[in-house]
Amino acid sequence: TLLHSTTLYYTLLHSTTHMDASTHDAKLAIRVGDRVISPQFPVMEMKGPTNEDISNDYRLEQFMKRHMPLESQQELKKRERVLTKLGNTVMNWVKQTCIDKGYPMAVAESAGGKLYTSGSYRLGVHEPGADIDTICVTPSVCDRSDFFGSLKDLIVSHKDVTNFNSIETAAVPIMTFDWEDVNIDLLFARLNVISVPDSIDIDNDRILEGVDGATEKSLNGPRVTNMIANLAGGTPARYNGFLTVVRCVRKWAKARGLYSNKMGYLGGVNFNIMATMVCQLYPNASPSNLVRKFFLLYSKWRWPNPVVLTKPFDAGMGLSVWTSSPGNRELMPIITPAYPSMNSSLSVSRQTLQIMIEELVRANAILEEMWRSGEAREEGNADGSMWGRLFEPSEFFASYGHYLALVIVGPNKADLQSWTGFVESRLRKLVSDQLGKSLPLSKLQLWPKKFELCCASPESNLTVAQRANSYTYFVGFSVDKYRMKGSQLNVEKQVQNFKKFELSRFSPPLPGTDLLTNYFSVKRLPPVLFEGYEGGKEGAMRRRREMMENDPKRKEKKRREKLAAMKAKLEGMKGDGSGPAGSGSGEADAVADVDGDDSGGEEAQLMDSVLDKIGGGEGADGKTREEAADDRRRLLGGELIDEEDIDDERLAAAGYGGSEDAEKTKLAIEVPLWRG
Repeated sequence: TLLHSTTLYYTLLHSTTHMDASTHDAKLAIRVGDRVISPQFPVMEMKGPTNEDISNDYRLEQFMKRHMPLESQQELKKRERVLTKLGNTVMNWVKQTCIDKGYPMAVAESAGGKLYTSGSYRLGVHEPGADIDTICVTPSVCDRSDFFGSLKDLIVSHKDVTNFNSIETAAVPIMTFDWEDVNIDLLFARLNVISVPDSIDIDNDRILEGVDGATEKSLNGPRVTNMIANLAGGTPARYNGFLTVVRCVRKWAKARGLYSNKMGYLGGVNFNIMATMVCQLYPNASPSNLVRKFFLLYSKWRWPNPVVLTKPFDAGMGLSVWTSSPGNRELMPIITPAYPSMNSSLSVSRQTLQIMIEELVRANAILEEMWRSGEAREEGNADGSMWGRLFEPSEFFASYGHYLALVIVGPNKADLQSWTGFVESRLRKLVSDQLGKSLPLSKLQLWPKKFELCCASPESNLTVAQRANSYTYFVGFSVDKYRMKGSQLNVEKQVQNFKKFELSRFSPPLPGTDLLTNYFSVKRLPPVLFEGYEGGKEGAMRRRREMMENDPKRKEKKRREKLAAMKAKLEGMKGDGSGPAGSGSGEADAVADVDGDDSGGEEAQLMDSVLDKIGGGEGADGKTREEAADDRRRLLGGELIDEEDIDDERLAAAGYGGSEDAEKTKLAIEVPLWRG
């Protein structure tokens, strides 16, 4: 009843790939059901790996063996054992449900039922201890009330199951639990058929006929995973390159605080789609080169142009299929390839897009320097140690002067788990919709990892039990002094609106649950937050001073001041005729150096040409590369790309809307008064 990652991998290595190559273009196509599906964009380069690439591959492989280990065979067998037990439980439950509802034994015996896996486990890129995404697929005799009723009871009462939690009101209802310490996410899909035999093909679009919205979304997981794997693969070498990119990108994203779809960043399916596009554009590139191409491509990608693997297809079942339209407000569309195509990154906001582009630019700069300097292939880098710079942990708690603690509390451990899951699914709305759109902030970053500690104010009226049962998330922020008006930032209204319109939906209400806020300057942050930093909190503060000295905005200010002084000096020299002949030329050269613009090198220019060809230029969104670069500069600088990104009514109602005396604003930032 199971489709494991090993089965999928074997299938990929022996799948049929159709190659239509010519001098200027080549396309990879796959067959899904009765359709042949081709990539959306043409291949940009068919060149295979050079000796230098092979050397880089070896060094990257050595690094990955030490820092990105896959699970041992023992752990893999344990996972398969757990999945087999869960699959048997599902099949027995389907049969018993038929009997309980009075169906003949023959119907009950043939009802079937299957357990599918999706995501990282199905692709074979899971890290040790990672969860497994599973989907319980049943015939129409079983409904959602049975899933959260009798099946839930079976799972909760099993002797090997712990940490059970269910969210029945979510857009995609889910059960999460640990079975023999293997974390399982279980979704439900009810097909409009009388039986689910072992031979059923969920990749066939007709499987979606007559299903409800939640089932459609649940089936989207394995259907998208299968198509991604096939579009990225075709040969063992290509699929191995895809796996390398995905594993590296996942480690990078987790280290940099970018791996969380529900918090407004990106998750597994998003990175899988992005990696697949790189493999489509460069199907014969070596793994290390694909990693490099990934960061080069997406550091320059012209959002909101979508990442699309294949042209969206409408099977005519009345399901909503993603389309690009002029009025589309999506910021970072990453489109799933299976029918019905949808934007997998709807949760991305302007604030999280700013953070992610900043990190992509940083990663690309590191790899560009490695390639240009030859570090990636130096003898001293035989163990691949230089790759470690790409995966260095974020210094989030040393990057801002101001932090807001979001404290989730409950009366006991069980209620805290249920309440936390609900609050986490909506935190991005507090940060991006409430705080981001109604406060004068130039940068706002939610760290997607919670801490098991209570950072509520001592004045909070919390019980001992509530303080013992709490989690805290942190938001770092920078104030936009040009939009700051007055001397205080007040979050009380935003938090109350969030509670009223979002948290009030939690049902049934649990007495003793709450969400509180507390302000911290960087110097007042609890030392426990710096345990992963070299030198602890003291070392982090030293690093913060270094970052402030090297801050691009500060450097830009000094550059402009230097430029203005040099121009004034030149004007003075021209006015009095002083200085030896030719001295002006030297000054002019210095001015030119200060004001110069680095195009990013040959590789960057080639990538711009690639983006022009695949529709990232004056096609899809009507932007030239210069306009796209300007948008990226403004976004990274904390400026608003679109005036609709800010809610003027909210800003005015909150008391912000203009700039006051710069020194007064500066003092207000240094001594902020928070209520909430």
